[in-house]
Amino acid sequence: MKKVLLTATVQSHICQFHKPLVKMLHENGYEVHVAAYDNLYLKNGLKLDFVDKVFNIPFSRSPKSPNNIKAYKEMKKILTNERYDYIHCNTPMGGIVTRLAARKARKEGTEIIYAAHGFHFYQGAPLAAWLVFYPIEKFFGKHYTDKLITISNADYEMAVKKHICEKVYRIHSVGINSKKYNKVDDRVLEAYRADYGLMATDFVCICTGELNKNKRQRLVIDALPEIVKVVPNFKLLIASNGAEKENLENQIKSLGMKGHAQLIGYRTDLEVFANLSDIAVSASLREGLGINLIEAMNCHKPVVGSVNRGHSEFIKDGVNGFLAGGETDTDISSSFAKTIIKLATDKALYSKLAEQAYKDAQMYMDFNVEKELKDIYFGK
Repeated sequence: MKKVLLTATVQSHICQFHKPLVKMLHENGYEVHVAAYDNLYLKNGLKLDFVDKVFNIPFSRSPKSPNNIKAYKEMKKILTNERYDYIHCNTPMGGIVTRLAARKARKEGTEIIYAAHGFHFYQGAPLAAWLVFYPIEKFFGKHYTDKLITISNADYEMAVKKHICEKVYRIHSVGINSKKYNKVDDRVLEAYRADYGLMATDFVCICTGELNKNKRQRLVIDALPEIVKVVPNFKLLIASNGAEKENLENQIKSLGMKGHAQLIGYRTDLEVFANLSDIAVSASLREGLGINLIEAMNCHKPVVGSVNRGHSEFIKDGVNGFLAGGETDTDISSSFAKTIIKLATDKALYSKLAEQAYKDAQMYMDFNVEKELKDIYFGK
């Protein structure tokens, strides 16, 4: 039986991002195994029930954690007992530990693939990122990797320019679920809004992502007073959990915006919120791409994203959405306010951008990414 092993630091990564890959492999006659740490008890609604075998491996995101030594030893045992045609690694520590453990397997003919979901080194990145992460990626790419996959053009060009791996490929994200993220008709939309106490006349904005300092939801919250002056029916929904939850709640309260912003927690039905919202936003400092925004685009929604290499990959300013930028946090918040107000008050502009957003999302859909992955695995 032909077999592929997928590895990542945590199992939720495989659940969230690799169903198109598993589907493609199954269709081509491969059994698919997964080795990752079982964190699904923290992620309600995620199930790793679409693969053939699962190994719970104690990978840790921290390079200093002794759990990675345990993970290395367990991976060695698995690779001694199992014979894989391909090993497809993901995430920094999962990728490093797996490739170290797979050295013998690679010499015996197993092909090693590593998917980089966003290099820490890039043009404009801190010097420390270049000093630490670039040599590691270069070393592992040269000595322990057969094929390197990137999900952004910027990372692809960087990998080629710096000769990080002999064979470098680019795919358009990990594949947006074309069955989940689609535009719904007006009756369904009205029902969605009614379920969450939203009026048909509300202008609703969804902001998705872990509540942490990198995602910078605080910048969107700071834009609320300026937005509400012009768009009094504006509603901001912030989805997910994280360390910044209490700070964001206090910020909303201190600005007197409790009637206009709500933290709705971790959701497994984000396709509902992508549809019931009028726009989607992200204020991330760093972003490998910005899948949550592309999901909204396929639901015919314009998007507003902070200026970073990921968002700049697919947001065409004034064409399918807007890029919000500035020299300071205050400038960025003001930019969010101005662009959101434009979309809320100019129906013709909104419709034009929504139509283009949908068109531009098509290359990122699962059916297209499955073809790209098939070519990488089995192409000449």
